[in-house]
Amino acid sequence: MSKNKISSAMFFVLLAGLIWSFGPLVVRNMDNAELVPWQYSLIRGSAIFIILNLYLFLTEGSKFTNNYNKIGLSGIIGGISLGIANLTFILSLTSTSAAVTLLMLGALPFLAAIIAYIFLNEKISKTTFIAIIIAAAGIIFMCFDSIQTGTLFGLVNGLVSSLGFAVFTVTLRWKKNTPKLTTVSIAGIFAAAISLVVIFYNDSNVLMSLKNTSLSSLHGFLVCSALILYSAKSKYLPAADLTLLSLTEILGGIFWVWLPLFGINEVPSTNTIVGGFFLFVSLIYYSLIMRWNKRHIALN
Repeated sequence: MSKNKISSAMFFVLLAGLIWSFGPLVVRNMDNAELVPWQYSLIRGSAIFIILNLYLFLTEGSKFTNNYNKIGLSGIIGGISLGIANLTFILSLTSTSAAVTLLMLGALPFLAAIIAYIFLNEKISKTTFIAIIIAAAGIIFMCFDSIQTGTLFGLVNGLVSSLGFAVFTVTLRWKKNTPKLTTVSIAGIFAAAISLVVIFYNDSNVLMSLKNTSLSSLHGFLVCSALILYSAKSKYLPAADLTLLSLTEILGGIFWVWLPLFGINEVPSTNTIVGGFFLFVSLIYYSLIMRWNKRHIALN
């Protein structure tokens, strides 16, 4: 594979992570987001479904509907788990700090490794096991902080979101020919449907203000555009490199809501910083060791 292809892939995967990182900033600019998480998820999920199907229609023509026939059990499980991940991500983000929500996503590679070990019988390497222990220590630190500040609900939802993303990842590895973008569109409509049921059950208003509706749609657009870039280029990079590059979303998301320029000024707590440090160490350790192993194998 040419260096240009690899460089291009790294650039676009980094760009995808950067685009995803603006999600928390979008939520923080909503009016009383904590009061309308289900309405937000309804609009965001609907936007994801519409935009992805429109993209598939433009790139594949009317034949894109055939992807739904190929979705299979892996696509259904992946779509539902990703839909749950999307819902709990919003519930987490509207009930705790952006740092806690995003740092929970840092546990995704290790949760995926554990799930793959249980269901796909994939072995967990010594490197991965050490990284899981370090990441777990970081999560425990943040749990103590969340219990003290009354935001444990947000942390748990962040962890469930990470678990949902991990299940989605494993289903793609289970059946590699599963149409990825179609699976994500199923996740969007699933999240929208569940949100609508909860809204009617709570006898709440479906509609939000024009500002909140626009921001929800914008978040859906950001998710889709980044996913299209990621899907197109991630196949050129090894999983370890993708893990390292995924730090862009976490670091960027925390940075944007802290940056005084945007007027949010959300500063992570000391325990969140310490726990986050453990998570970053685990990710960087895992990624660098895996990259070294690949080079070592190649040289021998």
